[in-house]
This record gives sequence, structure tokens and C-alpha cells, in this order.
Amino acid sequence: MTTPMHCPGFESLKTLKSFICKCPNCGKEKEIFSDEFDRKHICSGCGQEIDFTKCEVQAGSGT
Repeated sequence: MTTPMHCPGFESLKTLKSFICKCPNCGKEKEIFSDEFDRKHICSGCGQEIDFTKCEVQAGSGT
């Protein structure tokens, strides 16, 4: 038996991207990861669901 060199599932996370999205309702920024776009997100500032079609992307990270 061999010992894995990294955590299980590491390969699926290697290409994960993050985005800073500005809430269209109140302007509070929220970090969203590329594997979370199909999930419901609630803004911690105003409590409203974030509609990604109206979300203004502020910055991204590819590292």
C-alpha cells in the first residue's frame, strides 16, 4: 500500500477559480468559487439571494 502525496480530491480542486462578486443589492463583496456557481448564495450584507446575472465581478484569482 502506498501513501498518497496529497489529499483525496486534490486533482478536482487544482483548477478551481475564485471571483469577488459585488452584490447588486447592497454592494457588499462576496468571494465565490467556480464550483459554487450552481449553489444558492445569500449576501451577508443585505440577506438577499445573489443573482449572478446581475453580479458585477470585481477581481479574480487563478493561483
